[in-house]
Amino acid sequence: MNHRERMLAGLPYLANQDGLLESRMAAQELLYTYNNLPPQRWEEQRGLLEQLLGGIGENSTILPPLRCDYGKHIVVGRDVFTNYNLTILDVCQVTIGDRTLIGPNVSIYAAGHPIAPEDRATGWEFGADVHIGKDVLIGGSCVILAGSPSEMGLWWGLAAWSPGMCPPIPSPWATPPECCGRSPRPTETIGREKWRDKKYPESTNSLDIFYCILS
Repeated sequence: MNHRERMLAGLPYLANQDGLLESRMAAQELLYTYNNLPPQRWEEQRGLLEQLLGGIGENSTILPPLRCDYGKHIVVGRDVFTNYNLTILDVCQVTIGDRTLIGPNVSIYAAGHPIAPEDRATGWEFGADVHIGKDVLIGGSCVILAGSPSEMGLWWGLAAWSPGMCPPIPSPWATPPECCGRSPRPTETIGREKWRDKKYPESTNSLDIFYCILS
């Protein structure tokens, strides 16, 4: 299994191997053109999004600027609207369901890094899919973390939800205090020699990288 396959499988990988750097650079070129087009050239914007993304449905709008890593791992449904300055770190699959509305300055992180400094220094990283359901409303400045699912019709306020630390609640306007805490480091739970072959999140309490970062 090469590093691209490991990345998409949610396994630890090296981001400068097996053409990953070249794929990111190709995405950045498309993003640069998309983000700098005059607004009246909306048909060209749509064409660039179709080249960049893994899929985008009818009548969906993504206002520039848009930032992402690869683009091809992002699938957007139909009648979706995202406001300015959407950031998606799409090292794994990110899906956005039909009729979802996303406010400005929202960040969706399908990426993660080891917490232990000695592991992080090796350059290995990992990711987990993010699936946003249909008819979801995400308020401005929300942060959606790796592994986060959202159910149909859910609405998110100015908060983040991290898997395994707080339940999916219908209206998370503030980050509950029980979301903040420390879970075991990978090397404490499975041993330093084995952590690169484990898929995260294997269980809901595997890593404190999945952490509510807003207060």
